[in-house]
This record gives sequence, structure tokens and C-alpha cells, in this order.
Amino acid sequence: MSEAYFRVESGALGPEENFLSLDDILMSHEKLPVRTETPMPRLGAFFLERSGGPETDHAIPQGSKLELPLWLAKGLFDNKRRILSVELPKIYQQGWRTVFSADANVVDLHKLGPHFYGFGSQLLHFDSPENADISQSLLQTFIGRFRRIMDSSQNAYNEDTSALVARLDEMERGLFQTGQKGLNDFQCWEKGQASQITASSLVQNYKKRKLTDMDD
Repeated sequence: MSEAYFRVESGALGPEENFLSLDDILMSHEKLPVRTETPMPRLGAFFLERSGGPETDHAIPQGSKLELPLWLAKGLFDNKRRILSVELPKIYQQGWRTVFSADANVVDLHKLGPHFYGFGSQLLHFDSPENADISQSLLQTFIGRFRRIMDSSQNAYNEDTSALVARLDEMERGLFQTGQKGLNDFQCWEKGQASQITASSLVQNYKKRKLTDMDD
């Protein structure tokens, strides 16, 4: 039976998201606090509480604080035109970075932000003076949590793992599932239940084309 959806890898840890990835689509809709640096004409209709009224063409006044989805904030951000400035979400500010550096394993990342690493990597797009500290914190947080995640995935065979993954962000859950698959494959191999190795479809198709050419 064929799968209805083949998972597409996230590109959020790179410069741009992969919009064929469901994880990236969901991540790009997470809200980001911003401050308008110039009036925004005709956009007040979408933010009625910030609108300047009909006499201002429903403009969003300069200095308004909004929460925009990441994809929209990235589209409007421009260092030269100064349309808006971005405020760091609390979990990426110095206070939380101190917590992560003390012991990243005690933090419930999924509760704070299910796409913690991907969203944090995309914040580097906005040229904050804290970018170097944010990137270092993301890296050290991942390193600090990686071993426990993989240890857990390798020591939970045929068990309910919902409690183990509840505190992990989406990327960490993917790592956990990869570890679980490796464990299950090894157990099947050890019991003699591993599937027979067969030629890949690319090799089979190549042989078919070669036979067809020979017949011609």
C-alpha cells in the first residue's frame, strides 16, 4: 500500500524554508512580535485595533506593535527602507538563553515552541545584534539535548514513547523516530526477520532500458 504523503525534509535550518515541507509551512505561520517603523496604508483593515481610521486610509500608524506570521515579517523586512523592526521572542532572549546554558534538558521545548530550532534559525534573517548569541545558544542547546534523545530512542523497544517525546520540539521528534527505526531494524535483523536485499528501482529500470536497446 502506497503512502498518502511522503515526508519532505525541512529547510528551516538553512537560509530559506522548504515550502513543500509541512513542518516548514506550520513553522512559517508562527507569530513574531514586530514594531512598524513607517505608516502602512490600507493595512489597518486587517488589524482593526491598530487602524488609524477612515481619515488615515485605514493605515497602521508608525510605532504600532503587532504580531505577524514569520513569512509576512520576512517579506516586509528591509534594512534599507526600515518598514518594520523585529523584537526577539522571549524564549530567544538573554533570560532563556541563560536557562538553556545551565541545563537544556529540563526545558519543555515543545511547550515553548514546537519549532524551536527552525524558528530560531529563521530569526537570523533579521540582522539582530544578538544573532551570534542566538545561533550559539541554538547549537549548544541541541548538543546538550542530543545524547539524551538518542539514548532514550535506543532504550525504548516496544514501549509507549509518548512521554519521552512530549517535551521535544519537532526536529528532535524526527531524530527520536530515526533512532527508533534504527533500533527496530536492528532487532529484526538480530531475530533473522530482516527483509531480503533487492535491487533498487533505479537499477531495475536501467536494466529494462538496456534490454530494450539490445532488442532494437
